[in-house]
Amino acid sequence: MRGPNFNDLQATKAVPAREISSEEWRSFFLDYSHIVLVANSDEVDINELAARFPETTLFIFFNKVYKVLSEPFTRNAVLVSRSGTLGANLVKSDKVSKVLQYFDTKSFLGIVNLAVGDREKFSPESQFGDVAVRHLDLTALIAPFYPKTRLPTSGFALCFWLANLQLPATITLAGFSSKRSERYQVFDVHDWTFEQVVLRLMYRRGKIDIIGRERTNPYADLAKHFPEYSPGEIALTANEVLSERLVNLSSIVDRLMHVTRFLRFVDRTYKKLIVRRLDPPVA
Repeated sequence: MRGPNFNDLQATKAVPAREISSEEWRSFFLDYSHIVLVANSDEVDINELAARFPETTLFIFFNKVYKVLSEPFTRNAVLVSRSGTLGANLVKSDKVSKVLQYFDTKSFLGIVNLAVGDREKFSPESQFGDVAVRHLDLTALIAPFYPKTRLPTSGFALCFWLANLQLPATITLAGFSSKRSERYQVFDVHDWTFEQVVLRLMYRRGKIDIIGRERTNPYADLAKHFPEYSPGEIALTANEVLSERLVNLSSIVDRLMHVTRFLRFVDRTYKKLIVRRLDPPVA
């Protein structure tokens, strides 16, 4: 069992003017046993991830995939390109050709140009080069419950949408920790705490899987020890406290990372030079 190949998708390219129905999307995903959403995170080991899942798996990548890929990915894959006010961000930054180099054309199924906001505009299919392109607008799905002052991440929006398609495939998140690394920052335009709460609720109800997470919740037993507080009160209070702490910490960390950027660059460069001297190339 396997999903549609590149030629199948190429033959059914969707034009931006036509909205693709949920049934069409279900048909596209139907033959996959697993759908893995891969975040651009230092926590992702792409070789281990590929070995973990069967051949009937579809891997979904996002935007600047060179953050997790170092060579062409040979498994069935789709690239999600998020839109901004001027069109797809990859098109606007002229990085389409760069990111496409990290996919094997034999297994690459194309690009999904994603919009999750009223001001986000699609780019024409022709601007992505000679690849299959589908356009997906999730604004109406996400806007009713997402915090109004923030924008959802592409991974969160897509995961929520896939879960609601009620597919037979197991939907798995890889690298969705919302942690900032030394190289990549997390942007304050997204509500990371809110997204993690929703994703973990979905995880504990069995709607999705999250690599590296436990299904048990340490706050769940508080109501047993303190019966005067309902589970709802505990959950809302914990969310409020953790959200405030995260926002405050993120601001401090961003300033610190900015100040130490040059020092970290020097440190990484020095380590690379040492490795090359200790392990010179074979003639």
